[in-house]
Amino acid sequence: MSNIKLTISLTFCVLLATYSSNSISSNDNNCYSEPKIMTTADGIEFVRTPDICFQSLPDWPYQAKYVEIDGLRQAYIDEGDPDGPLVLLLHGQPSWSYLYHKMIPILSAGGFRVIAMDHLGMGRSDKPINIGDYSYLGHHVRLERFIKALELRDINLFAQDWGSLIGLRVAGMNPDWFARIVVANGTLPLIAADKQPFPAVQNPDEMVELQDFFGGIPAQQKPYYADCNLISDPASGNFADWINYAMKGSSFKPSSVVEALTWLDLPNNVAAAYDAPFPTRKYMAGPRSFPSLINELSGINDEAWVGLSKFEKPFLTLWAANDPGSLGTCETQQSLVNRVPGARGLPHKRLEAASHFLQEDQGEMIAKSLIKFFSNVPLRKGDRYCEILLAKLKFFAIEAEVWGTPGLNYCPADSWDALDAKAIKKETGSQAVIMNGPRYWLVNTTSGSKISDEYKMFGDLKTRLLAKVKIDPSNAGKAPYTERKVSRSTIYTFNGGEEIYELTSPNGDVYVMQAMSQTVNANLTMSDLTTLNSLLNLPDGWTYTARRLKENLVLTADGEATVIQDELANTYQRR
Repeated sequence: MSNIKLTISLTFCVLLATYSSNSISSNDNNCYSEPKIMTTADGIEFVRTPDICFQSLPDWPYQAKYVEIDGLRQAYIDEGDPDGPLVLLLHGQPSWSYLYHKMIPILSAGGFRVIAMDHLGMGRSDKPINIGDYSYLGHHVRLERFIKALELRDINLFAQDWGSLIGLRVAGMNPDWFARIVVANGTLPLIAADKQPFPAVQNPDEMVELQDFFGGIPAQQKPYYADCNLISDPASGNFADWINYAMKGSSFKPSSVVEALTWLDLPNNVAAAYDAPFPTRKYMAGPRSFPSLINELSGINDEAWVGLSKFEKPFLTLWAANDPGSLGTCETQQSLVNRVPGARGLPHKRLEAASHFLQEDQGEMIAKSLIKFFSNVPLRKGDRYCEILLAKLKFFAIEAEVWGTPGLNYCPADSWDALDAKAIKKETGSQAVIMNGPRYWLVNTTSGSKISDEYKMFGDLKTRLLAKVKIDPSNAGKAPYTERKVSRSTIYTFNGGEEIYELTSPNGDVYVMQAMSQTVNANLTMSDLTTLNSLLNLPDGWTYTARRLKENLVLTADGEATVIQDELANTYQRR
C-alpha cells in the first residue's frame, strides 16, 4: 500500500476469529450497520467485516486465522495435515478464499496442509477505506511478509487471476520458496516502463449508475471458444471500461462478477457468500481498486521474470476454456508455457465447461489433479534433494534403506543442517548412517522405478522410502572412480540442445553425470560444472568433458545400473 510503511513490525500473532483485543463491538451483531472506522498507528483508516456476516456460509466450516502486518490483519484458513506438503491457494478479484470451497476439503483429505489467504481488502482481511491505500507492490510485499511470518517453505502454489499477478511476482523474486507452481487463467504482465496501459479513473470515489459490465453474459454461459478460436464475443466492453465500472459503478458487486464468469449458474446461497465480506460499499475499496492496479505494473516486473525464466521446477497451467477475457486465451496460457522452463513436458490443459472462475465450475476435478501433480512429480533438472541411507547388517550383507525428499520437498537447508547422523543412527538402530546431500538432479525427465508411499520424518524433514539397496561388504567404501552396481529400473532423458557432463575412463567407458553433490564442496554450483575438470584430481587416463547435445540422450537401466562417483561425490551413470 503506497501509504503503508511496509517495514512491517511483524507483531505476528496467529489469532482465532474471536480476535478480542481489536473487535468491533458496535456492529458485531449486525452485518449491515454503519461500520466502525479504525486507524492504524500509521494513520490508515480501515474497517473490519463483522464475524456475523460469515456465519452459515455453504461449504465453509473453517475458522479464520490472522497475521497482523503494519496494524492490519491478513486473514487465512489453515486446514489439513499440519505436517503434510503445503499448498498455498491465492484468489483474485473480486473473490476471496471462499473461491476454494470445493477444493479445500479434497486437498485436505489428500494429506496436504492447505492455506488459503485473503488479500488485503478482501474476505476476512482488514479493509482500508481509501483507494490510495491499495497498490500492486503493497499486495506483493504483504504476501512476502505473510509467507515469512508463517515460515512457509516448499510451497505448492495454485494461483488464479490477480492471485497470479501477485503470486508469480513473489515466486519470480523468491523462486527458492516454491516447490511447484500451478497457474489458472492468470499471468505476470510485462509492461514497458514508459507506458501506462489504460487511462486513470477520474474521481474514483464518485458512484455512478453504469451499465452492468457483464450484463450481456447469461447465467448459463454459451460457448465463446472453439479450440483456441473466439467464436462469440460477449461484447462486455474493454478493460478500461472494466476498470471504470469496478471503481465507480453503483451496481458493482462481487457475486454478479463471479456469476457472470462461471460456466454454470451460481446457487443463491453461494452467490451470497461471495458478497459476505462486503455488506456495504464502505467495505469495497479493495475489490473496487484491483483492476486499476494494472497501471502500476509499468516497468516493475522485469526482475521477477528473470527468476521465472530460470524456474526449472514443475510449472503447470490449467486453463478454463470458456473465459471470454484476455486471460482466457490460448496465447496467454502458451506464453507461460514457452517462457518458464519448468513448464516443458508437463500435461497443460484447457478445461471444458469452465469459465474464468474455474474453481467454481471444476473445483473438485482441479483439486484431484493437484493432488496427483503435487504428490508424485519426478525429479527434474535443477531440483535440489537429499537422501539419508540407513545401513544395517543382514545375513553377512549390508542392506541400506534410502530415504529421500524427491516428490515431497527440496530439502530446506535449515532442516537438513539441523540433522545429526549420530542421533539418527541411535534412533533407527542402524550400523551406519550416510547423509547424502544436498544434491542437484541433472536429468531432464525421469521414469521407471516407483516411488514408495512409506514416509519417515527426520527432525522436521519429511522423506519417503526411495529404495532398499543390498551392498556387498567388499564393495563398501570403494574409492572414487570405481564402479558400483545399483539395483534399479529407470529411464533418464537428457534433452538435446542442453549441456551434459561426462567422465571417460582409460578403456573408453563413458559415464554421464546424473546428480551434482554439495556433500564435499558446499559451494559447488551447477554453473561450475562446465569447468569442473579444474577442481577434480582425475586418475591417470581419465578425462572430464562438458558438451552440448545435438539430440536427446537416453540412459536406460533394466534392473541394474553401473555408477561411479568423483571425489566431490557427484554421481555418474555408465552409458
